[in-house]
Amino acid sequence: MKKFLKITEESLDVAAITDLVADAAAGAINVFVGTVRSNTRGRAVVRLEFEAYESMALKEMDKICRQAGERWPVLAMAVYHRTGVLQVGDVPVVIAVSTPHREQGFAACQYAIDTLKQTVPIWKKEIFADGEEWVSAHP
Repeated sequence: MKKFLKITEESLDVAAITDLVADAAAGAINVFVGTVRSNTRGRAVVRLEFEAYESMALKEMDKICRQAGERWPVLAMAVYHRTGVLQVGDVPVVIAVSTPHREQGFAACQYAIDTLKQTVPIWKKEIFADGEEWVSAHP
């Protein structure tokens, strides 16, 4: 399986990340694009600030790819996450997965985002119109 992992302060190019996992044997490419929403639990979001323990985050992202490859016939997987200050509408995370069939791709992609939110050391600070709060990257 090919793996593409990145933690960056740069904007994420969804099309370029998707292109990384293209494979002639793939019948499906599934892509999850996380976006900064304008409202969380009834509070207006001004911006988010992400921080990561980068070396550990990359190791955990690699582990997610390996585990997904053990469960489904993943041909390639890309896991990209931004750090720094993001505005409403910005993209903090992109996961792209190529597999022979769509069901496998959907499952592997969902596994990757769900596991990333549980295990990867990335934290976010939500800045609201009426205050701020540090939380993990969980929804």
